Amino acid sequence: MEQVEILVTGRHPQIMDTVLRLINQHGNWNASGALSDEVAIELFQQRAFRLVLLCSGISEESEKKLRALFTFQNPGIIIVQHYGGGSGLLTCEIQEALDKAAAKNKPVVQYKDGLL
Repeated sequence: MEQVEILVTGRHPQIMDTVLRLINQHGNWNASGALSDEVAIELFQQRAFRLVLLCSGISEESEKKLRALFTFQNPGIIIVQHYGGGSGLLTCEIQEALDKAAAKNKPVVQYKDGLL
Protein backbone atom coordinates (compact mmCIF):
# COMPACT_ATOMS: atom_id res chain seq x y z
CA MET A 1 0.00 0.00 0.00
CA GLU A 2 1.10 3.55 -0.75
CA GLN A 3 2.59 5.66 2.05
CA VAL A 4 0.24 8.50 3.04
CA GLU A 5 2.09 11.69 3.94
CA ILE A 6 0.27 13.74 6.59
CA LEU A 7 1.09 17.28 7.74
CA VAL A 8 -0.02 17.98 11.30
CA THR A 9 -0.13 21.59 12.39
CA GLY A 10 -0.95 22.79 15.89
CA ARG A 11 0.38 24.99 18.65
CA HIS A 12 0.94 22.69 21.64
CA PRO A 13 4.24 20.71 21.62
CA GLN A 14 3.04 17.93 23.93
CA ILE A 15 -0.17 17.39 21.98
CA MET A 16 1.82 17.46 18.74
CA ASP A 17 4.18 14.76 20.02
CA THR A 18 1.23 12.54 20.96
CA VAL A 19 -0.62 13.06 17.67
CA LEU A 20 2.52 12.37 15.61
CA ARG A 21 3.25 9.21 17.60
CA LEU A 22 -0.31 7.93 17.16
CA ILE A 23 -0.38 8.64 13.42
CA ASN A 24 3.06 7.14 12.81
CA GLN A 25 2.00 3.92 14.55
CA HIS A 26 -0.28 3.29 11.59
CA GLY A 27 1.56 1.13 9.06
CA ASN A 28 1.29 3.27 5.94
CA TRP A 29 0.90 6.78 7.40
CA ASN A 30 3.84 9.13 7.85
CA ALA A 31 3.22 12.34 9.79
CA SER A 32 5.32 15.48 10.06
CA GLY A 33 4.51 18.25 12.52
CA ALA A 34 4.57 22.04 12.45
CA LEU A 35 4.03 24.28 15.46
CA SER A 36 3.79 27.50 13.42
CA ASP A 37 2.23 28.67 10.17
CA GLU A 38 5.66 29.37 8.72
CA VAL A 39 6.94 25.85 9.33
CA ALA A 40 3.67 24.34 8.05
CA ILE A 41 3.91 26.36 4.83
CA GLU A 42 7.57 25.49 4.36
CA LEU A 43 6.94 21.76 4.84
CA PHE A 44 3.92 21.86 2.53
CA GLN A 45 6.00 23.40 -0.23
CA GLN A 46 8.78 20.83 0.19
CA ARG A 47 6.78 17.60 0.38
CA ALA A 48 3.83 15.95 -1.32
CA PHE A 49 1.30 15.72 1.51
CA ARG A 50 -1.99 14.00 0.90
CA LEU A 51 -3.69 15.20 4.08
CA VAL A 52 -3.35 18.13 6.46
CA LEU A 53 -4.55 17.75 10.04
CA LEU A 54 -5.37 21.04 11.78
CA CYS A 55 -5.16 20.56 15.54
CA SER A 56 -6.63 22.76 18.26
CA GLY A 57 -4.86 25.93 19.26
CA ILE A 58 -4.67 27.39 15.76
CA SER A 59 -6.32 30.79 15.50
CA GLU A 60 -9.22 31.27 13.11
CA GLU A 61 -7.09 33.67 11.07
CA SER A 62 -4.25 31.13 10.75
CA GLU A 63 -6.67 28.35 9.85
CA LYS A 64 -8.22 30.43 7.05
CA LYS A 65 -4.78 31.40 5.74
CA LEU A 66 -3.47 27.82 5.77
CA ARG A 67 -6.61 26.37 4.19
CA ALA A 68 -6.52 28.97 1.40
CA LEU A 69 -2.81 28.50 0.70
CA PHE A 70 -2.86 24.71 0.83
CA THR A 71 -5.91 24.36 -1.42
CA PHE A 72 -4.50 26.93 -3.85
CA GLN A 73 -1.23 24.99 -4.13
CA ASN A 74 -2.96 21.59 -4.20
CA PRO A 75 -6.71 21.64 -4.94
CA GLY A 76 -6.90 17.91 -4.12
CA ILE A 77 -5.45 18.23 -0.61
CA ILE A 78 -7.55 16.72 2.16
CA ILE A 79 -7.86 19.02 5.19
CA VAL A 80 -9.20 17.63 8.46
CA GLN A 81 -9.97 19.63 11.61
CA HIS A 82 -9.01 17.63 14.71
CA TYR A 83 -10.38 18.87 18.01
CA GLY A 84 -8.97 16.16 20.23
CA GLY A 85 -10.26 12.95 21.69
CA GLY A 86 -8.82 9.48 21.93
CA SER A 87 -6.50 7.75 19.52
CA GLY A 88 -9.43 5.84 18.03
CA LEU A 89 -11.16 9.08 17.07
CA LEU A 90 -8.00 10.45 15.46
CA THR A 91 -7.52 7.29 13.39
CA CYS A 92 -11.19 7.30 12.35
CA GLU A 93 -11.07 10.98 11.33
CA ILE A 94 -8.06 10.39 9.10
CA GLN A 95 -9.26 7.09 7.63
CA GLU A 96 -12.75 8.47 6.95
CA ALA A 97 -11.29 11.49 5.12
CA LEU A 98 -8.99 9.27 3.04
CA ASP A 99 -11.84 6.86 2.20
CA LYS A 100 -14.14 9.72 1.22
CA ALA A 101 -11.48 11.21 -1.07
CA ALA A 102 -10.77 7.79 -2.63
CA ALA A 103 -14.48 7.17 -3.27
CA LYS A 104 -14.78 10.58 -4.88
CA ASN A 105 -12.00 9.72 -7.35
CA LYS A 106 -13.27 6.25 -8.35
CA PRO A 107 -14.74 5.97 -11.82
CA VAL A 108 -18.42 5.20 -11.98
CA VAL A 109 -19.13 1.87 -13.64
CA GLN A 110 -22.58 1.32 -15.06
CA TYR A 111 -23.96 -2.13 -15.81
CA LYS A 112 -26.32 -2.67 -18.69
CA ASP A 113 -28.05 -5.99 -19.19
CA GLY A 114 -25.58 -7.69 -16.84
CA LEU A 115 -22.56 -6.60 -18.92
CA LEU A 116 -19.91 -4.01 -18.28
